Amino acid sequence: MSLRRREFIAGLGGAAVAWPLAAQAQQGALPLVGYVTVAADPGREAAFRKGLGEVGFNEGRNVNVEYHILDGMFDRLPEVMADLARRHVTVIAALGTAPAVAARTATTTIPIAFAVGGDPVKLSIVASLARPGGNATGFNYFAHETEGKRLSLLHELVPKAVRVGILVNPSNTQTIEPILRETHEAASAIGLQIQVVNSSTVAEINAAFATLTHERADALFVAGDAFFISRRVQLATLAVHDRIPVAYHERSFPEVGGLMSYGTNLSDAWRQVGVYTGNILKGAKPADLPVQQAVKFELVINRGTATLLGIEVPPQLLAIADEVIE
Repeated sequence: MSLRRREFIAGLGGAAVAWPLAAQAQQGALPLVGYVTVAADPGREAAFRKGLGEVGFNEGRNVNVEYHILDGMFDRLPEVMADLARRHVTVIAALGTAPAVAARTATTTIPIAFAVGGDPVKLSIVASLARPGGNATGFNYFAHETEGKRLSLLHELVPKAVRVGILVNPSNTQTIEPILRETHEAASAIGLQIQVVNSSTVAEINAAFATLTHERADALFVAGDAFFISRRVQLATLAVHDRIPVAYHERSFPEVGGLMSYGTNLSDAWRQVGVYTGNILKGAKPADLPVQQAVKFELVINRGTATLLGIEVPPQLLAIADEVIE
């Protein structure tokens, strides 16, 4: 069935959608990109389109994009990727570790441009970073390798914290093990006590905060996860209400009232995937395009939220922060 893209109406908890593209006659005349991610974020979707535009592709003019925004429903990925493979789309843009793994599982022939937080070699998506060697290439934004640093920054911000909760999404099986390994190692080195809490639904996020409050956790570390990004307002609101200092992996959290974040600018990663998608549309082979890696990591602090929580941000953190939100 032909699909025509509609403008995304911003909503942090939106339902899974696959938006229609142009009429069938037009779709047949233009290359079709299947864009798949597990979290709705209009800013990153715009960044992807910006990347396409940088190499000469504009939706509706010389390319069509079919958006599949799954809103945390990781179990739908195999079905969506199998459908895209069956219909022989021109390129699959797989935004996130789980979508990239699902895409590579679904097809070894359709070109894939990805953004992943883990090591794409260890994930068996590519043969090597310099020479991917198959039908996939893209961008590694190092979500797992930064977890230890993020935990240490949280400790600097709230040095009296001893008991720290780690919020993970058990549905995201591709990332949970490396995240827990990195954070446990970092916590042991710092001397923190870790309590893992699971959440994969809105109700479970509420329950997790109730548990943390009841057990008097000193702080919370939210694992990098697409579902948590889609629920960032809920997370930030609960954290302030329950007076729990929280460290996130991406700047969109402090932008909506979260305390702090440390990690890659994901909008830039999505833009890079758009550029690679455009290059592939022009005829480049994924096997010949090296996997790009993040080189810049951002520390963003919301000082207004810190004030609400009674936290005085140390001068050394203010000095190294990439952005301080008042």
